[in-house]
Amino acid sequence: MNARIREQARSLLSARRVGLAGAGGLGSNCAAALARAGVGHLVLADFDRVSPDNLDRQFFFLEQVGRLKVDALAENLRRIDAGLDLTTLPERLDAQRAVAAFADCDVVVEALDDADAKAMLIEALLADRPGRPVVAASGIAGWGASGQLAVRKSGSLVVIGDENLGVDGSHPPMAPRVGAVACLQANEVLEILLGPMEEAGA
Repeated sequence: MNARIREQARSLLSARRVGLAGAGGLGSNCAAALARAGVGHLVLADFDRVSPDNLDRQFFFLEQVGRLKVDALAENLRRIDAGLDLTTLPERLDAQRAVAAFADCDVVVEALDDADAKAMLIEALLADRPGRPVVAASGIAGWGASGQLAVRKSGSLVVIGDENLGVDGSHPPMAPRVGAVACLQANEVLEILLGPMEEAGA
């Protein structure tokens, strides 16, 4: 039964398209989880390049330092699933470009660092297609306090994190907490795309 439901889920996911705005700690790890789950089409948007200080929490490797994040991430994702359909956009998104970039996506994951950019993206996407889900993150810095990470839903918007602790000198982004939120984002995407399954198998 579990194997049948797993294959049914992967078959459904293979036809779905998910956009990721940002390919850093949240975006790269969320993309990896979605690829492993069987999502067939990903749109990756990020203007930045891999730097040495990204390697402590992002899905990149030492030999990829200096490369565009979307190109390096696409390479890593294809090592998970060689047949994955990927669209890479090495650019900084404004509101108009974000709407165009993710026009065909069933769900969009907000994985940006800058608070103003986060707000711009969410507002633009929800205004363009109010019914399309956007899975965002807020409050992922530091470590511990796992019980404070929460999932809040408001219409088409899902926000994951503690919605409080921003990145600063006292609260740097750390791999466990960033990765936990990235995987929760991926999990919410699957819930949106699959809905309730008749049975959940490990």
